Amino acid sequence: MKTSRKKQLLGEFVRHARARITPQMAGLSGGQRRRTPGLRREEVALLCDISVTWYTWIEQGRDVAVSAHVWSKLADVLHLNKVERAYLFELADVIDPDVAKSQYGSLPSHLAECVNAVNGPCYILDKYWNILYFNPQLDQLFDGCLSQVEQANLLVFIFQEPKAKSIVLNWEERAKRAVSEFRADIVASIEEPEVVRFIDDLSQKSETFKYWWDRQTVLAREGGLREFMHPVLGYQEYEQLTFRLATHLEYKLVMLLPH
Repeated sequence: MKTSRKKQLLGEFVRHARARITPQMAGLSGGQRRRTPGLRREEVALLCDISVTWYTWIEQGRDVAVSAHVWSKLADVLHLNKVERAYLFELADVIDPDVAKSQYGSLPSHLAECVNAVNGPCYILDKYWNILYFNPQLDQLFDGCLSQVEQANLLVFIFQEPKAKSIVLNWEERAKRAVSEFRADIVASIEEPEVVRFIDDLSQKSETFKYWWDRQTVLAREGGLREFMHPVLGYQEYEQLTFRLATHLEYKLVMLLPH
């Protein structure tokens, strides 16, 4: 089988990406001490549902025919972010079959299970503050508003959902802080056309968002007491904790623990 420069680059990229993924990140048992970092070739092949020989040929840069579905599974196993995933599919000369993952990157497949395992409202935010995963407790806290839209977004909920002002206690202060935290999160991508469109759209639809966005304030996301007034359950009080994902720093895991 012949080898092109593109395929060589693809093989090198996949090999280096494999080296940074631990068995725990892939949902596997660590087992005995390993001589080399990262996953073994046979482990990646197993997770991608292909033969070890076929996967080895990929890393060797051979010109083998691999389906878009397999490349997508490989991107998921390697936890590739948005840019890395696009790079993989460009080198493979294949169109990414998963539009959502091409926009947000290949998040670990078990994140949804992690969110649902938390005993309290919990969700994953991307840099646009899209709520990528959320558990039923969060949807209940927000009175079902999240499950009623195709793509839930925390800023859209805060500034465009009529129920938000009654559900989120001390709404004005929380809204002000949300804009300042969002500005800090988005600064590295502030010139991306999709970011510009998102901010312009929100500014047009919410005078309050535009007012605080124009103030240029920047704050780090912090935890602490969060208070809500559910229309049926009444007063709810939580302690907010936020963690960044080690392999995808632009994503945040947010937990609201009963205070």
